[in-house]
Amino acid sequence: MKNYTILVSGASGIVGYGILKSLKGYGYRLIGTTIYENTPADYFADIVEIAPISTSEQYIPWLLDVIEKYKVDLAIPGIEIDMSVWNKNRNILLQTGAEFLLNNERLISLCLDKWHFYERMKEADSKYRISSSIEPDFHRYAVPFILKPRCGYGSKGLVKVENKNTFAQFESEIGDRLMMQEYVGSSSEEYTVSAFLDMDSNVKALISMKRKLSDLGFTETAEVVHLEDIREVIVALSNIFKPIGPTNFQFRRHNESWKLLEINPRISSATSIRSAFGFNEAQMSVAYFLEKRQVQQPRIRTGRAVRYTEDFIVFNNDGA
Repeated sequence: MKNYTILVSGASGIVGYGILKSLKGYGYRLIGTTIYENTPADYFADIVEIAPISTSEQYIPWLLDVIEKYKVDLAIPGIEIDMSVWNKNRNILLQTGAEFLLNNERLISLCLDKWHFYERMKEADSKYRISSSIEPDFHRYAVPFILKPRCGYGSKGLVKVENKNTFAQFESEIGDRLMMQEYVGSSSEEYTVSAFLDMDSNVKALISMKRKLSDLGFTETAEVVHLEDIREVIVALSNIFKPIGPTNFQFRRHNESWKLLEINPRISSATSIRSAFGFNEAQMSVAYFLEKRQVQQPRIRTGRAVRYTEDFIVFNNDGA
């Protein structure tokens, strides 16, 4: 196994250090990038580089320099904004000779605007879509219904509308910033399914978990579950969106059918949990994109996971 150099952005966040944690022990040189100086990134990465803000003019030249300096073989985005910026600069970045773990370019763009994503679902007449609108009309859906940001991730900025007063507070933002959506299922019937797809968008491996979200929008608790028909659902959605590599699908169960909340076209926040149960999508990416090996369905262990806060201690070298 080659001692690859792998860069992971957003190394201070739950996705970034989850990816780094999943790649430890394979002999890789791991580089974490972060905008923060006081973080636990040093614990998970061999080298930590402090990055400029991803949307700044300095970022891409800086990233190119880091790729060249360390002869990076594979770069993995650990936060959504990096995925977006890398996607927009895909051609420039690929000239470095490094691999960038980026999904289908069109899918990334669609997922950055949930209304455009819904329109593609509607165009394909997918039965897994959730009825949505950008026309402000309190009577369009039975209460409660949802107002959600067109651009954003997790459950951040989501408003559950149960009366006209709440609706009136946000009515002027519907269209440009917010979209209306029918309320389906319940938080107790929410599922996260992660799949690895090859360059032809064939599903090579997947794992399903029933989950509970934290207030910050990432998976707080998860339990591995076997869902009889979920592969069929993922295949149907993959025929529409043509994902490549690690892709995360989020669902609710509603009236005995699956309703798609969103697609994360990247490695998502529960990656370290999935890895612990045998689904190591970061390592699958190394195998497929660097070693040109086919990915096969791994054996998935059953069980549950609970996230908690842990202290990371760094002692001063004071001889005490």
